[in-house]
Amino acid sequence: MSLAVDVFLREPDGQWRILDVPEGRDDSAGFESWRVTVWGSEPVRALGARFLPVLADGDLVEVEAEDVADFLGEVALLREHLDAIAEGTRGEREFDEHRRGLVRRLRNLEVAALHARVIGGGVIVW
Repeated sequence: MSLAVDVFLREPDGQWRILDVPEGRDDSAGFESWRVTVWGSEPVRALGARFLPVLADGDLVEVEAEDVADFLGEVALLREHLDAIAEGTRGEREFDEHRRGLVRRLRNLEVAALHARVIGGGVIVW
């Protein structure tokens, strides 16, 4: 199983309406193991990340519309420290391959969050 990133709109009754992933868009947020080994890792936490580390202890990260800008900031912060995160979380994986996977997943998170911001929605990583 893999982690996914989705955009949602909040219905008047408070429930989520999860939007379909547009054709051609990648919704992967990493492997299931990344909950702990990447997003909840010490290198990510040491940077002050507050959204993605929640995955290490819970089922999902729910970013409400009013927090999407902060989530985008976290994604940008992780991208700025990409090499250190890749080195600190690669385990037995080859560095370049792991780094490429991180780049792809961070881009997927960013694209979803940008879409959410435009439509006034939120983001779920699960």
